[in-house]
Amino acid sequence: MAPPGTSRLEVAWVDGSSAVTRAFATSPMKLLVPRPRGVSAWIYSSSFGGGLVAGDRTSLDLSLGPGTRAFVGTQSSTKIYRNPGRHASGHATTARLGAGSLLVFAPDPAQLFAHSTYCQRQEFHLAGDANLALVDGFSPGRVACGERWAFDHYASRNSVRVDDVPIYLDAVRLDPADGALDSPFRGGRHGCLATLVLVGPALAEAAKAVFDDVSGREVGRRDETEVAASRIRGGVVVRIGADGAESVGRELRRWLAPVAPLLGDDPWQRKW
Repeated sequence: MAPPGTSRLEVAWVDGSSAVTRAFATSPMKLLVPRPRGVSAWIYSSSFGGGLVAGDRTSLDLSLGPGTRAFVGTQSSTKIYRNPGRHASGHATTARLGAGSLLVFAPDPAQLFAHSTYCQRQEFHLAGDANLALVDGFSPGRVACGERWAFDHYASRNSVRVDDVPIYLDAVRLDPADGALDSPFRGGRHGCLATLVLVGPALAEAAKAVFDDVSGREVGRRDETEVAASRIRGGVVVRIGADGAESVGRELRRWLAPVAPLLGDDPWQRKW
């Protein structure tokens, strides 16, 4: 019996198409597969109750075979519910990408309710010519309800390795014990923070276009959306801060537009 919150997903090349050959999950995790095969396979992860309560631990083990393509997203934002006892909830993703494969991993931002505690760890292991588009972000509470930067603890760690060589490692830890979360030098006025990582030969042109776009912008003191880009081996990292998830989504969709043809369709057409 698999532990609660465990999920496993495998995509293989079958008869000229990318096909989901395994999709397994135990409560509170769910995997929805609206497009099990085609130019790319589409999978959405979710959870019973729409989020994580105190002590919930979920995991996703993902494997893409050589030459396959897949989009992995979420039905909506993952809610991290109130947890005054600080019994941490968390999620772990481990993904292995075979030669020439493409993974677009783009969950909606996690939503950190007041007095919530959340820890996340995601690892992506790429073959030398594999391709990854990674989106990771969070919103600091139910901003529309006036709840902002009121969570108790947030920690996230993302790593990308190509042929077992680390090319990207990013760790974030936010805790009010280290200082006010809403200070101008921490969360400040932002209602959503996100990171976009593009790596691999199939995404090289898109990565260059994003870097040139961001590098050519003038930075205003009160811009609605603030962005910064950095080159990494074989790709680019972009960081985005905005007043809300909708503003972040608009930027991401524009930058990810060249990726949609590689999937055979646009998964964001009706989303943002």
